[in-house]
This record gives sequence, C-alpha cells and structure tokens, in this order.
Amino acid sequence: MQNTPISPDLIEDSNAANAAALEDDYASLGRRLERLGISIDSVKEKARGWSVAVPSWGAGRGGTRFAKFPLAGEPTNIHEKLEDCAVIHQLGRTTPRVSPHFPWDCVEDYAALREEAERYGLGFDAVNSNTFQDQPGQAQTYATGSLSSTVEATRQQAVEHNIACIEIGQKIGSERLTVWVGDGTNFPGQQDLGRSLDRYLDAAAQVYAALPDDWLMMLEHKMFEPAFYSSVISDWGSSLMAAQELGERCKCLVDLGHHAPNVNIEQIVARLHRAGKLGGFHFNDSKYGDDDLDSGSIDPHQLFLVFNELVEAELNPGGGFDPAYMIDQSHNVTDPIESMLSSAEAIAGCYVRALLVDRDALHHAQDSNDVMLAFRTLRAAFETDVSPILAKAREETGGAIDWLKVYRSSKYRERKAQERNAVGLGAGIV
Repeated sequence: MQNTPISPDLIEDSNAANAAALEDDYASLGRRLERLGISIDSVKEKARGWSVAVPSWGAGRGGTRFAKFPLAGEPTNIHEKLEDCAVIHQLGRTTPRVSPHFPWDCVEDYAALREEAERYGLGFDAVNSNTFQDQPGQAQTYATGSLSSTVEATRQQAVEHNIACIEIGQKIGSERLTVWVGDGTNFPGQQDLGRSLDRYLDAAAQVYAALPDDWLMMLEHKMFEPAFYSSVISDWGSSLMAAQELGERCKCLVDLGHHAPNVNIEQIVARLHRAGKLGGFHFNDSKYGDDDLDSGSIDPHQLFLVFNELVEAELNPGGGFDPAYMIDQSHNVTDPIESMLSSAEAIAGCYVRALLVDRDALHHAQDSNDVMLAFRTLRAAFETDVSPILAKAREETGGAIDWLKVYRSSKYRERKAQERNAVGLGAGIV
C-alpha cells in the first residue's frame, strides 16, 4: 500500500470544488488551440508523461554564505526528506524521482531505503558525489582540490568516494552519477591551469572506468565559486572536452545558474545535443550569479527558450536524446515544498509551451530569413496560458488542481514541526 502524506480525501474535495472552473478554462483553451490545428488532449497527454526529479537536499532550507535561517519542521535525514518529496509528487504529479547526495544521505541499509521510497511512489534519479567539503574522519582535506588536487592521496580519496557513490546508486536503482567539483584557484599563479585539468581527467577516467555498462557519468561545469579566479571545469567547452576524452557514456550536465550573466544557454543546449553530449539539466533561476532561485521566478522567457531547443532536440534526436531533468534550488526564505511545487509547475509549463510552437512556420521563417515572423512564432507559444493543461494533467493523475491551497490546508508543515527535531543554526545548503 502506498504511503500518502497528504489525505487523498483533502485533494479530492478540493478538486471537486475547482472542477467546473477548470473544465471551462480547459475547453476555452482547447477551442483556441484547435483553431491553430493543435489537439489540447494530445498536449495534455505529453504533459502527463513528462517529469523532473527533485533533489533530496532541496527539501530543506538553504543558506547564504553568511547564515541559515531554519524552518520549523524541515527534514533532518533522508527518511524525512523522502516524506517531503512524496508530498511534492503527490500534489504535483511531475516529480516521481529523488536525486540523493552522498555522504549527506548515507544510511546503513540501501535496499531498505529503496523500498521506503517505493512505498511513497518514488524512485531514485542520479546520485551526486561530494568532494567539495571535508567530512568528519576524512583522511585527506579537499582544501587543495579533489579530482584535480596536487596531492595524489587526495585525488585517490575523491576517486574512491565517487566509486562508492556508484555502488550505492546500484543498490537504490540509479543509473547515473553526477560529478561536480569545486576545484580551482583564487590567485593567479596558484596552480598550472593546464596540469590541473590533466590531473582532473586522469582521476575522472578512473571513476569512468568503474561505471556499470548501463550507467552514464554526467560532468557539471560552473564558472566560479568556491574558486573565484579559475575553475577546473568552468564552462560547457571544458565540460565537452572532458566528456569527449573520457568516453561515450560521459555526458555534460547544464546547471542554469553556472554561467556568466546573460550567457546564451539555449545555444549551449543546441551545441551539446549536436555533439551527442547533452546529459541533463539542473533547473533554477538567477539574478546575479549562481543564486539558485526558484525556476522561472526571474526569467521565465529564458527557461522557455531552453525548452524550445530541448523540444527541437527531442523531435530530432540524432544519436540519442535522454537528458536527466532535476530541480536544483536553495530555498532560503520559502517553504521548500511550496517552492519545488511552484518550480515543477513552471518547468512543466515551459515544456508545454515549447510543444505549442508551430515548428513548420518557425522553420520556414528561419529559412526565409523572416526575423520578425520567427520571433513572433516563438512569442505566440510563450504567451499562451497553459495552466489549464497542467491542472488537468494533475487532476487526472491524482494530484491537486490547486496544490498550494491543498498543501496549506493539510497543515503538513505544522505537523512536521511538532514531530521532527529542529535542524539548528548554521550556514550552507544542508
């Protein structure tokens, strides 16, 4: 029997109260799309089949570089994180997988953890290694870097940790490893920039060699932070170079906040897909840097343009198209459950809008160099209110039409505040 943190009766009652208005909105949008030759039901079916993973660490409050302000009732271990992730999927119906982070989510019995997740109707997505901070009892410090450290014993420790993450992933049903390192420098001359990349590639090759045959390794790049002068894997070019050298089952992962301001991320998507190296996405939004803000909260148009390229790639898979999608945010001032539900809806909404783009008209305008028509073709899809499609998809799969109202009516956070231990003060994202 599946565990349901929120009462199904509460969802059903709320949906009944909103059903008539939704049917009216859905029918109205359906008539508008029909005039464009689009079947709203076919789009809704694609929306029902689309999903994005949530990060286990995202179930808790994040922190700035200065402080963390805990939320009463936030999770303190992987079991409580899974319960919160189950709430997100129960109400939103687009987040059936959880991406764990080790050693933050380490337990003694991973077979039991997998069964626990399944009882919530959840599975596990890519596993994430952590070589960007020291852990209690750790033999070597990562102060000199990890996979690119000048200290051989430190590099080997990082390799062994990544291999251990693969072994854990096999036990919980994952098939991907995400590798992000904070390696880099803060001063000119601190390291030889060429040799540091060589050390990274040599160490990463050992991790790649340990991959099971059906696994992928995803390299995540980041322009800066915690290293502010240079990062070893700083951009999509470095990531692509490394992935091509490591092997066919190594791909590139794009975090929307890991670029210089105003970088054309949608073009990066198209380039990586052409190279057969588009491995996945970490969705968030930013204003100044790697802010990890809620997806679509700052620049929803950019998110739409990214999905326009993703849908284009899906329609023209070439050598393959199977990216892993995950939300990666730091919820410093909101309830993380509400933020991830909001983000999942925003992300799915951009996917659906991208499905509405008149591809034939767009390609004809592009080939004819009709700039304004091409732009307006995209803009017409972006400006379409697709919320009735998303709400209908949620309703039909057992989710909540008005997920925010149902969540707050359930008093889930208040109940957890009474049941769980306080996380205490601190800094950082965990």
